[in-house]
Amino acid sequence: MKELSEEEVAKHHNYANMTLYLEKLVQEFPTLCTLNSIGKSVEGRELWVLVISKDPRHHIPGKPEFKYVANMHGNEVFGREALLRLAKLLLINYGSNEYLTKLVDTTRIHIMPSMNPDGYERAQEGDAMTGPGRDNANGIDLNRNFPRRKAGAPVQVQPETLRIMEWSKSVPFVLSANLHGGTNIVNYPFDDFQHGRSRTGDHDVFVTLAYSYARAHLNMYKRGMRCAEKGGEDFIDPPKGITNGAEWYEVSGGMQDWMYLVPGCFEITIETNCAKFPWAKELPQFWNDHKYALIRYIDLIHHTIHGFILDEQTGKGIPNATISINSRGKILKSYEYGDFWRLVTPGTYEVTVDHLHYYPVTKSVTITTDSPSYLLNVTLTPHSYQQPSTNSHIASPINNSPKITYINLIIVLTLFYFNLF
Repeated sequence: MKELSEEEVAKHHNYANMTLYLEKLVQEFPTLCTLNSIGKSVEGRELWVLVISKDPRHHIPGKPEFKYVANMHGNEVFGREALLRLAKLLLINYGSNEYLTKLVDTTRIHIMPSMNPDGYERAQEGDAMTGPGRDNANGIDLNRNFPRRKAGAPVQVQPETLRIMEWSKSVPFVLSANLHGGTNIVNYPFDDFQHGRSRTGDHDVFVTLAYSYARAHLNMYKRGMRCAEKGGEDFIDPPKGITNGAEWYEVSGGMQDWMYLVPGCFEITIETNCAKFPWAKELPQFWNDHKYALIRYIDLIHHTIHGFILDEQTGKGIPNATISINSRGKILKSYEYGDFWRLVTPGTYEVTVDHLHYYPVTKSVTITTDSPSYLLNVTLTPHSYQQPSTNSHIASPINNSPKITYINLIIVLTLFYFNLF
């Protein structure tokens, strides 16, 4: 793998230099990346997103969408620098490193180095814990600014938060991570307690995602108090380097909870290092600690049940079909082309696909450690379709449709009686 020089890694990038860095990558690799702005910050700075893929400019049906977001707190800056390095590492190795080439070919990777560029401009190099720049230009903590699960005072949604929400609803993101600083740990939803519970219905998936990152990091997974000797913000010794967010400390209005609950994107929060704004000379070591974990985490997007939901008569994809698993509370929806992705851990699942205008279908799927990816294409029969039959009974829909039960038969006969077919 081609590496970045230590001299290149050991420097910080303010807003102007970050913009130039991203624009240069697009100039050097015009077919592999594109630079977009999802909107502006309070003070008018662009919220840049670099998209990397074989076809980066639009969604390719069947290709999953991944995102990294960093610098949500303006004075927590290593994530910002790490994502700039990661982008270049992926691009310079395309075509020569088989693993990274395949990752770029099969994934649409969105990289947002700075969600809070205004805060960064006020932050100070060398800040370990409490320096300026954490909040946005309106003095708002962006990681307390998303719609909350718990009742409370209404939140005045900030421009940066609103742009993130709009972006996350417009792209079918499957997997994401939010990079912070101040300690060395991975936390996962939920960040708050609701009815005494802080675990999602996909607790096992989030534990797997979090531990996969921590284990790929050079030392995050190891036991030991975090950052106490350096004045880190939270003295914690988590098993395997991971923790449920609320069991660590409670946050309402956090981004990772909203991502899971609303657009259905699985997101974890990575606390990358002890100092919030480390000295430039420290960046090469932090980069070396994180680079393989950053790459490995992207690859987990392919550990899914995935495929297309298709109309039996037209063969076209069906958007907004629901995909539910019997043992999971979270229901996802198919995208514009009928494509879908559902992160799971190894096991056997009953997957039900449903839509208002179609008969539901349930399929049994087995995921193994050796085969974590499962292609499941499902054809749905529209309610308006009746299979021709030479017999007097009403035939059940074919191709992936469930057998008619007594109750289903009564419903069908009732609909037929009222001439709703």
